[in-house]
Amino acid sequence: MLFVKPSLLKERGIIGMNRRNVDYIARYNDRKLYPIVDNKLITKEYAKKHNIAVPELINSIQYQFEIKQLEKILTGIDKFVVKPAQGAGGKGILVITDRKGDIFYKPSGKEVTFDDIKRHISNILSGLHSLGGKTDVAMFEKLVDFDPVFEPYSYEGVPDVRMIVFQGYPIMAMLRCSTHESDGKANLHQGAVGVGIDIKTGRSLFAVQDGRMIEKHPDTGSAFSELQVPHWEEILPLSAACYEMTGMGYLGCDIVIDKNLGALILEVNARPGLAIQIANDEGLLKRLKMVEEHAPKSTSPEERVKYSLEHFATD
Repeated sequence: MLFVKPSLLKERGIIGMNRRNVDYIARYNDRKLYPIVDNKLITKEYAKKHNIAVPELINSIQYQFEIKQLEKILTGIDKFVVKPAQGAGGKGILVITDRKGDIFYKPSGKEVTFDDIKRHISNILSGLHSLGGKTDVAMFEKLVDFDPVFEPYSYEGVPDVRMIVFQGYPIMAMLRCSTHESDGKANLHQGAVGVGIDIKTGRSLFAVQDGRMIEKHPDTGSAFSELQVPHWEEILPLSAACYEMTGMGYLGCDIVIDKNLGALILEVNARPGLAIQIANDEGLLKRLKMVEEHAPKSTSPEERVKYSLEHFATD
């Protein structure tokens, strides 16, 4: 565990959870809007209304008695993701990358049966993985066929871009790369790698795993210094448009890159974590204050992206 002097954190503009919660989340995110981002099915509905691209929804299961229809739901489908509509922190996500008959395979190669999936769905519906333990809905999404440029940097899973968007301005980004430790999930709390990304160029800055800086992917051995995120020109306006979609002022947008479909919004988070500051070796505070005090209001996503490119590039 790393210990850093408070004076150094202040100097770097690092914000903590309390300040984030009080000064930004509570102030800029109206509570009545939370269902839009806390329920991934609702998020998809809003995204479609705003012409924002998202991964394809295969089906959903809301009630326990519907689980017996699983074989029919998965007819002809061999790659998919099962997730709770109201899950958080990567909990309850089951990734299936292959199928042979009635046997499915996780990214690690571990076998999964229909009975295993049914138990997993039952747990989702009972609220085991949802916010506040509420009864939930199990979503089946088409597995993203990620861009091959990421193959050296992500192991057994699909990487995603986390973008912090403040008042519609993309202000800080990182790429989250799955590892064997994270079981194919791009979640930093489960062992994925966070790679800071330069807002202007889409190039890598620093990489961190379990709170410590690293230079190479722990499983593939590839150097993160060579990483360039594709479709960067699409990612920025896509994330900026989530401001209009949700009406929320402080957001974390998770974006995946499909090799055929380009950039897709995976989900939107009203309480994005703060590890992105470590991955970028820079605090959020300076950029947040610049938007609050100097950025133009009531502009289009494209105009906001232009401002971000001019003011938040890494020197």
